[in-house]
Amino acid sequence: MKLLVYDMLGREVAVLVDAWKQPGSYEVKFDSSGLSSGVYLYRLIAGSSIQTRKMLLVR
Repeated sequence: MKLLVYDMLGREVAVLVDAWKQPGSYEVKFDSSGLSSGVYLYRLIAGSSIQTRKMLLVR
């Protein structure tokens, strides 16, 4: 499983998870102290499933 964060220019700004996980629910803390306010994309890759969503970071 991978959980990645990208800025709107497509640059990878954080790798939150990069490890094999058993099926289940997980919680991940995201330290965004080095990022400015704005819109970011996060991508969850689990097996053959890939989901990309937008998130808004507000300071």
